[in-house]
Amino acid sequence: MDFEYSDEERMVQELARRLARDKIAPRAAEIDEREEFPHDLVQLLAAHGLFGLMVPETLGGSGAGVIAFLLAVEEIARACAATATIFAGQYLGMYPILLAGTEEQKQRFLPPLARGDRLAAFALTEPEAGSDVVALRTTARRDGDAYVLTGAKHFITSGDVAGVLTVFVVTDPSQGNRGLSAFVVEQGTPGFRVARIEKKMGIRGSTTAALEFQDCRVPVANRLGEEGQGFKIAMQVLDRARPSVAAIAVGIAQAALDHSLEYAQTRKQFGQAIANFQAIQFMLADMAMEIHLARLSYLYAGHLIRCGAPRYTLPAAVAKCYASEVAMRATTNAVQIFGGYGYIRDYPVERLMRDAKITQIYEGTSEIQRIVIANQLLKGQA
Repeated sequence: MDFEYSDEERMVQELARRLARDKIAPRAAEIDEREEFPHDLVQLLAAHGLFGLMVPETLGGSGAGVIAFLLAVEEIARACAATATIFAGQYLGMYPILLAGTEEQKQRFLPPLARGDRLAAFALTEPEAGSDVVALRTTARRDGDAYVLTGAKHFITSGDVAGVLTVFVVTDPSQGNRGLSAFVVEQGTPGFRVARIEKKMGIRGSTTAALEFQDCRVPVANRLGEEGQGFKIAMQVLDRARPSVAAIAVGIAQAALDHSLEYAQTRKQFGQAIANFQAIQFMLADMAMEIHLARLSYLYAGHLIRCGAPRYTLPAAVAKCYASEVAMRATTNAVQIFGGYGYIRDYPVERLMRDAKITQIYEGTSEIQRIVIANQLLKGQA
């Protein structure tokens, strides 16, 4: 396996690193404190073409590919996890269209998403259906040339600001997971409304919305794939999206290590820098080792996706689960290294610890990842 980056991938990484360092990082604490959606940073990413990395040139993107995208995600998360969540969420919302859309649907929806003119959201989770996807209750009933959607979605990243939402619903309750279907719903469609914006512990600049559909008429032309293919589409999307959560986690963990290294070399106790104490050195070393392995893990999953490998469910789940737990340990250690200062908001590691926690939850909890990994092992897919 060769992890040598192409010139284009390196250029994207350097661009994202520069934007993250110069423009995003200085805004991160303010975004968190005010709990404000960073429209300016979304425009910044759009202006530099970063929303089109996974979109072919024929559809308005750059076609730079999955590795370039993952490298950009990590660099942005290193500066601001909320902005990285918005950025990665754009691709999560686009993936169903890329994977299952007709040529007409791709031509209609993807160019403005690739330009960043519109944002996308992935609407799967419901109040009673988080890990248990088959428990969806939002329904779609065929009525002539449209489907009528009725129900609610919960914990939807960018659900209030997205112009395009890929929504998963039940079209045939008698068929279990084969009765789910996927639709593109555009903001402003009658019968669709944002019911609530959640107040969160971390990633406060990334809005998380509760959505409601009341007799919401969606054209048949907006259905992705055939009826009953929704579950398959959702699982394919999550397999491709989980490495991006791993990249977010690695970015957060790397930021925790960066701040810890700087602080440990300047903070003095007992007449010397605390970096001279072996207890601190071991914490820093453990952080570095785990971050290195977590980065390789998401790159490996991305490599399999880039190569068109027939199976990458297991490595994607491994990357997501491992990296998220690395992020939690790294940020917890960072707070410990900072001591009392790490517990107050004047220092960034307090925010990093709060941001890290969500990586163990969204797009499949760590417990679900372990179930996925075990199921793949038992099927002989190691």
